[in-house]
Amino acid sequence: MRGGNSTMPGNWNYYQVKRNVFHYEFTAKHIRLLPLAWNTENGGKIGVRLELFGCPYDSHVLQYNGDDSVFYLYPEKRSRTLHDHITINFKTLEQDGLLLHSEGIQGDIFTLELKRGRLHLHISLGSSVLHKVNGRTTLIAGSLLDNLHWHYVTIKRYGRQVNFTVDSQRVTAICNGEFTHMDLNTKLYVGGVIEENLPHLPTTPNFRGCLENVFFNGINIIDKAKREDTDVHIPGKKKMHFACRDILLRPMTFAGPNNFLQVPGFFRRSRLAVKFKFRSWDYTGLLMFTRFADDLGALELGLSEGQINVTIFQPGKKKIQFAAGYRLNNGYWHTVDLAARDNLLTLTIDEEEGSPLKITNPFTVRTGDRYFFGGCPKTNNTIRKCETKLNRFHGCIQHIFIDDEQLDIDIILERKWGRYAELLFGTCGITDRCTPNPCEHEGRCIQSWDDFICLCENTGYKGEVCHMSVYKESCEAYRLSGKYWSGNYTIDPDLSGPLKPFEVYCKMKSYKAWTVIMHDRVDGTKVTGSSIDRPYIGDVKYWNASWDEVTALANTSMYCEQWIDYSCYKSRLLNTPNGRPFGYWIGRNNETHYYWGGTFREVHKCGCSVNQTCVDPKFQCNCDADYRQWYSDKGYLDFRDHLPVRRVVVGDTNRTGSEAQFTVGPLRCHGDRNIWNTIAFTKPAYIAFPTFRPGSSADISFHFKTYRGNCVFLENSDEHLRNFIRIELNSTHELVFVFMVGDGILNVTLHSPVGLNDNEWHFVQVEINVKLARIKVDYQPWAVKRFPGQTFITMNFTHPLLVGSANRTLRPFLGCMRGLRMNGVPLDLEGRVNEEQGIRRNCTGECLNATIPCRNSGQCIEGYASYTCDCNNTAFDGFYCHKDIGAYFEIGSWLRYNIRKKPTSDEAVWANWIDPHYDNFSLGYNDTADDIEFSFSTVHTPAVLLYISSFVQDYIAVILKKDGSVDLRYKLGLRTQTYQLTHRNLADGYPHYVNITRHNRTIKTQVDYMEPIVDKITLVEDARFDSPKTMFLGRVMEVGDIDYEIQRLNAPGFIGCISGVRYNVYAPLKAFFRPNETDPPVTTQGYVSESNCGAFPPVLGYVPWEVDPWFTGIEYIYIHDDLGLFWITVIAILALLLLFAGLYSIYVYAYQQKGSYRTNEPKNLESPSSARPLTESLRREKKNLPQIDEDFRSD
Repeated sequence: MRGGNSTMPGNWNYYQVKRNVFHYEFTAKHIRLLPLAWNTENGGKIGVRLELFGCPYDSHVLQYNGDDSVFYLYPEKRSRTLHDHITINFKTLEQDGLLLHSEGIQGDIFTLELKRGRLHLHISLGSSVLHKVNGRTTLIAGSLLDNLHWHYVTIKRYGRQVNFTVDSQRVTAICNGEFTHMDLNTKLYVGGVIEENLPHLPTTPNFRGCLENVFFNGINIIDKAKREDTDVHIPGKKKMHFACRDILLRPMTFAGPNNFLQVPGFFRRSRLAVKFKFRSWDYTGLLMFTRFADDLGALELGLSEGQINVTIFQPGKKKIQFAAGYRLNNGYWHTVDLAARDNLLTLTIDEEEGSPLKITNPFTVRTGDRYFFGGCPKTNNTIRKCETKLNRFHGCIQHIFIDDEQLDIDIILERKWGRYAELLFGTCGITDRCTPNPCEHEGRCIQSWDDFICLCENTGYKGEVCHMSVYKESCEAYRLSGKYWSGNYTIDPDLSGPLKPFEVYCKMKSYKAWTVIMHDRVDGTKVTGSSIDRPYIGDVKYWNASWDEVTALANTSMYCEQWIDYSCYKSRLLNTPNGRPFGYWIGRNNETHYYWGGTFREVHKCGCSVNQTCVDPKFQCNCDADYRQWYSDKGYLDFRDHLPVRRVVVGDTNRTGSEAQFTVGPLRCHGDRNIWNTIAFTKPAYIAFPTFRPGSSADISFHFKTYRGNCVFLENSDEHLRNFIRIELNSTHELVFVFMVGDGILNVTLHSPVGLNDNEWHFVQVEINVKLARIKVDYQPWAVKRFPGQTFITMNFTHPLLVGSANRTLRPFLGCMRGLRMNGVPLDLEGRVNEEQGIRRNCTGECLNATIPCRNSGQCIEGYASYTCDCNNTAFDGFYCHKDIGAYFEIGSWLRYNIRKKPTSDEAVWANWIDPHYDNFSLGYNDTADDIEFSFSTVHTPAVLLYISSFVQDYIAVILKKDGSVDLRYKLGLRTQTYQLTHRNLADGYPHYVNITRHNRTIKTQVDYMEPIVDKITLVEDARFDSPKTMFLGRVMEVGDIDYEIQRLNAPGFIGCISGVRYNVYAPLKAFFRPNETDPPVTTQGYVSESNCGAFPPVLGYVPWEVDPWFTGIEYIYIHDDLGLFWITVIAILALLLLFAGLYSIYVYAYQQKGSYRTNEPKNLESPSSARPLTESLRREKKNLPQIDEDFRSD
């Protein structure tokens, strides 16, 4: 059958008809239904009503017995074609057979043969003796083709391109050599060759089986043979059968976890004979077990490590055990023939009678009445029970002979002479899971009955199918992963792509990593005897890497350079200024470049012309002066898109005394432009890339950061969403890989313990293959979904790859993305930047060019389409941290903010002494830095504006003296130091702003917009403010010893308004008026009320759509436009009628009001109280108004 496995859903009720359309055509004689799920209610019975719709099928069949042959004579006894189309169907029981063969006198070959159950296609379009090119090309496809099922073969060739298809497997190749036509002579042999004088005839025996519909470029050869056309001959005029006689085979498939077959045998005979055929992939399994009569023991025949193991158990004696055969678990049919009598056992494998295994140990044989094949029954309580330590056999068995009589399984089971469990009769359900090889990058595939394993050792790859690279993509990637020492590293620039990893030298620097690749031209090459017509071509062969691999490295690097040096003695180079170049170099894409090192690209110059140091100013190169003296042109080639250097051509060393030498330095590159290929989505948009065509396995990786909790990163699908993959953020903690690749919609969900919408970079890796699908983020473990053993992956997408949103439902990604790779291929995100659509280069959102920046040290939180301001560490509130939070203090009122409840521990003090930057601005560690800001307004003096105490004698105070000046008092040890902030009188009722910043011993103060003042703390004082305890506003109510100056200025307290108070990360007024905890550490006494302290209202800007309560969302609503023409006409007529009715109503209203005039002058007012008349002023105003005669008209 063509195509692959598929699951077809049925109806869920008794009347519905479910139609399923096959995606591939197939030809079948019998169809077997395998129900997978059904309704288990009401008895769980299954009823089926099946109809198949197809097309007529013409079958032209010819049967071969192994000594037959048919050949087709080409017109004019030769065939010369540029393209061919050949089809053939066959079925056979043989592993080997010649299907098609033809030759040409020029060495052209066309052969299709069956070898070891696989099809081999040999094509040669001609060989070249001069260039030593062998044109023979071999393609191999299919497996287990000797199963007596029809197999369909198609061969298409155009020129050197060949497509070879066997059933659903397709192999493509380019024929060796340079010829494009296939020249064949005289004949095409079909099914075998009787003549033996053909020079290229393979040793494969003739085909034995049935052929159907053999077409050679439109010629139906079997139909011609049946009609006895003159151009089709049968040697010897042998009678051929134009029908395929079915061979009645009854193989049994042992495929269950408890499978076994029990059959009867003749009891108490002195000779035991068992013969059968089997095929399997398993290394171990029980083939046959029987217990002797009279308790003489038992005989076990099993498969172990690919060999046949025979074990004879005898009571009271040591067991006899031996093995025969080799690699019998290779999936092919093998014959086992065992015969035993007293003291002699003979074992023959695959009917090789010349070398049977004979054992002559002493033992006694008396046959039992039961033989077990494939395993022992699970319930086995009989006296002659089956016992074994081997696993159950999984595979196929047929042609069972017991005591030289073939068993008829139908009769045995019909008469209930035997028992069985979990068997399939009449078919061999073996599957070759290693053909084609699912293991990538030359991984070795080994398989069992229901699974396969890829051995990836020494391949440089890992994973279930050897898909993922073991190595990093560049030296830069190693540096970023923590490898800081220089040395030899193995890199893989395309990761899971087809290019192999290779070794380079990485020179690690603190800010970059240089990749160095050596080659065979580093030491210099001497050239003589070359001319412009017969130049010397010096190929550059790089060490440990192919040309494609070195090119991939240069293509992914940020910068590359390569030194090139041409030393000359009467040998010209570029032949400047106007001559034909004698020398040049060839780089990437085989492009020729006529510029030399040290200059700009494509300028036809050497480096000396740029520096104006050429020996002769008339020429652009030193060597072009053509002097009889050694000169050189040298410099770095640094245009990355032209590198690396592939070959150097020298063409002017054939004159007398002419000589040259060139040197090419190693390729040196640094950086990885894929890692930092970054864009930002600031609006709902997407980027379309070419369709992703991964084959049967895919891996995707990228970095992202976002604030959104629901978005789609990328999606690729077909037209009807029957085939798609999608990576999305389903919630703040759930990263999901959703896919439909052949077995319904499935997903793998990773539950992250931390939120992924935290605007930090996260690294996502996704992989899917025939064994599993998995997803990973950062260093968290993989979330894995494993597939059943029969899974087929079909990722046939037709739509473009969309990055940034989904296809059908627009769930846009807003954020930054970088380093996107699909199957190792980097996608150029920066190349698709579109500012109008909101796709920007680099990770730049709205914070960079904010309409209104966050004020008062508020932190801008990027929203990409918008932004928000984090005001938590400020003393302000509002969307832009612009709302001042202040308080008005009346006489005697105060506010206390508790910074710490207990002093700093000795461990924290010691830790802070070791690392003074540790946890700076934190909850009470010994601080070497302070940041204080506030504003105030008052007309009363003196007062303590702000006071910060500690658990020791240290304190900080800002005081307003009696004359209105402001001082700062610091005590960080034994002495108190005073610093005057300003001598002006600030008690003038206006708001004044105070800012104090200390770092170690430097204090910087500023009042309002005056010049900042810088002061120093003396060296005799400590630079640490030990264990801050409490902050006071309004009045100091500290318990214990207080500085005398503070006590003197503390009464009666601060009277006025103070706002925007912040000490490091503590904002006492914000904690009191905008508490974000249930029990804020704030205590007040007296009248303390919230006030803005006279601040002007800010001018607000644009409100982002994400915080706009009237925004309707970014989901686009689909409006149906499938109304019929009739309803469109009705709606149009109703709209016109409503329009006419409205116009008529306006006309009537206007006509009724025509000629009327209404005045609005004041009327006589009635007094609200009868005792109070109108005032005189109202009377005078009324008299001064003009009198207007009104005409009241009755309509």
